[in-house]
Amino acid sequence: MEIDDLITPASVIANLRVSNKRQALQELARRAAQLTKRDEREIFEVLWERERLGSTGIGMGAAVPHGKLPRLEQLYGVFARLDRPIAFEAIDEQPVDLIFLLLAPESAGADHLKALALVSRLFRDRVMCHKLRGTDRAEALYALLTDRATSHAA
Repeated sequence: MEIDDLITPASVIANLRVSNKRQALQELARRAAQLTKRDEREIFEVLWERERLGSTGIGMGAAVPHGKLPRLEQLYGVFARLDRPIAFEAIDEQPVDLIFLLLAPESAGADHLKALALVSRLFRDRVMCHKLRGTDRAEALYALLTDRATSHAA
């Protein structure tokens, strides 16, 4: 599994302007609804319920909100680079400016975990995160995320 199995150019957002976690998840749910042809509210509720269990802020300014949806056919990702960091109750208590939303079918046990691990490795790569923060164009963000040579450096 590679990042480009999860995202397309249409699922990358540069300079997302939000002021809090709830608003960020609403905007990501809106984009995910367009990509998956699913109800925006349903997606948001799945994400918000997961956040209530514990923050998906994994540290170093990154978050990986995720959830499973019934009748979803495949894994979907949405990446957003925020225009400014927001509080996300991350494990290191640092604000978040890089978010990778992951949606999986209810039956995607191992694939869901593999995708979460893949995205977590991506965000542990300090050089990659620096590069992602250094561009404000969606096309450039997509290229960075899907460059196999770069993504295997983690």
